Amino acid sequence: MSQSALSAPPGRTAGVAVRERPGLRQRTREAAEKSWRPVALLLACFAAWWVIAAAELVEPYLVPSPGATLDVMLDKTDYLWQHSWVTTYETLLGFVIAVAVGVLAAVVMVYSATVEKTLYPILLFAQVVPKIAIAPLFVVWLGFGIAPKILIAVLIAFFPVVISMVTGLKAVDPEMLQLSSTMGASPWQTFVKIRLPASLPHLFSGLKVAVTLAVTGAVVGEFVGANEGLGYVILQANGNLDTPMLFAGLLVMSLIGVVLFVLVEIAEHLLLPWHASRRDASATTAY
Repeated sequence: MSQSALSAPPGRTAGVAVRERPGLRQRTREAAEKSWRPVALLLACFAAWWVIAAAELVEPYLVPSPGATLDVMLDKTDYLWQHSWVTTYETLLGFVIAVAVGVLAAVVMVYSATVEKTLYPILLFAQVVPKIAIAPLFVVWLGFGIAPKILIAVLIAFFPVVISMVTGLKAVDPEMLQLSSTMGASPWQTFVKIRLPASLPHLFSGLKVAVTLAVTGAVVGEFVGANEGLGYVILQANGNLDTPMLFAGLLVMSLIGVVLFVLVEIAEHLLLPWHASRRDASATTAY
């Protein structure tokens, strides 16, 4: 045994430097380093918005000032909260249904070439059809309740989920599948131990796209026919030329999408700490 191996601390391999778990201060500094650029861009956009409004380069009834928009958000907090909750509920329910159906459809398509050849062209055709064009049909069929909004959110969020899941399930190394078959693993064991973990990074990429599209789907459904929700708020404000309220509704809608995206990011970070995208390149370094 080499001298370097004998002198290596217990639990460590000679020739590999293992990074210690970062402390709270270091994690805070890393988070600040990653977030300052988008924060700076957002501040620059708000500054440009304020300059345009203050210089009256655009009429106030077309582009309200940030102050006027903030005043509306503060004065109508309860009103916006009530309608924001409706849109959030429709978004979450549509997203969950899209994930459940999309994952199931992807698994069936991967394990059955006949189903894939039959279902994939139909999914592609359904994705090409603009949802806002068929949304009025859902209102006619299902009424003005919550069902059409959820259905549109499902249809918009479904495609990224199923495509990313299919891609992940097919991205497994064939040698791993052959090895599991040689060792006598059942199809279920192969799926749970190999295919599913390997597909999760691809799936989460699709989930982050799908959750933001689900917000759009819910609002589109509210545009067509609703008496509550942020889509209803935006339509009412547009009809009344109340641009501060319109901008407030748009900001709240964007905030919901950002928050849901961040929640999916956090779930990915917690569930996939082992994935390469979650590790620093300097975590392990060979001498």
